[in-house]
Formats: sequence, structure tokens, C-alpha cells
Amino acid sequence: MSTAVHHAPLVSADEYLAGEAISNGKHEYLNGIVYAMAGGTMRHNGLATNILGTLHGRLRGHPCHVYGSDLLVQVKRGQDLRFYYPDAMIYCGPVNAEALMIEEPTVIFEVLSDSTARIDTGEKRMAYLTIPVLEAYVLVDPECREVTVWRQRKGQWAPEVLTAPDALLEFASAGCSLSVAEIYEGTGL
Repeated sequence: MSTAVHHAPLVSADEYLAGEAISNGKHEYLNGIVYAMAGGTMRHNGLATNILGTLHGRLRGHPCHVYGSDLLVQVKRGQDLRFYYPDAMIYCGPVNAEALMIEEPTVIFEVLSDSTARIDTGEKRMAYLTIPVLEAYVLVDPECREVTVWRQRKGQWAPEVLTAPDALLEFASAGCSLSVAEIYEGTGL
């Protein structure tokens, strides 16, 4: 005997964006399915704040800007449509102060957690790497001092793992850099 499975109706992108504009919580969107997001730890927040704070100072007066986890990234490839909230991103396009999302970030940062690591290193990575202008996808480990930077080399995306405090993450399109030590400052790692 089979069991009937009840499937909720898919949510349109417009319905999702309208809901996010008034929601008290954050939700990510994957082709009509909406997922609630959980909060992060103090260390997770500290790592994201270090990235945002350092890059904000470095990008002051430049055409690129750094944004935090309250701004969505839209990833669209054919019929595949996703909306994610990365922990931080660099955007070098025109600024619309009323925008809820960015379609073409230059750099995306995700701070891993037990509940998001599989998605951040798998599903999100594969989606983000389809963004034509993306220079780097940066994964920050909150358990040990380790940063994985995905970059294109000879047309292929490949990871580079940085652990030395003086190792630099350089972002040519934004004209700035960030050290591993700056990312982990004050986190106990």
C-alpha cells in the first residue's frame, strides 16, 4: 500500500520577495520552495562582522561596496531560480538604495556552521559559481583558522585553502585584499 504525500504549492518568486520584504525572519528560495534560516553563534557573527568591517574601510571611496546578510543574492540560470542570504558580499555594480537583492556580486562570503556547511559547500557553491561576474566564493570555517577560496583558473573553478594568518585574499575587481588574521581577529582562533 502506498502513502499519499501532501506537497505544498510552489511559491512564485514575486510572492517570495513580497513576503521577505515584510518578514521578521529570513528565508531562502530554491525554485518555488522556501526555507527558513536559523540564527548564528557569536563566533559566526564575529567572523562576518570582521569581514564586513575590514572591507568597508578598504572600499571607502571606491565604486565597489560590501554588504551583509540582510541583502539577497539572486542566482538565475535558465529555469533555475534561487535567492540566498550570504554572510557578506562585494558588489561593484550600480547602487539602488531600495534594492532587496543583488544579481551579480563580485565576491561572496559564507561562514560555515554545522547546519549550513553541506549546503554552503555543495548546493550554494554550485549555484554561486554560475554567476558570470563572480571573482571568488569564500568559505570561512568557524571551528579552525581555515579559509577556502574558490576562484577560476584557466576556465575551471578550483579551491585554495588558506590557514596562515598573513595569507591574503586578494580581490582584483574590487582592488582590495583581506588577510586571514583580519577575518579571525578576536574570535579565539
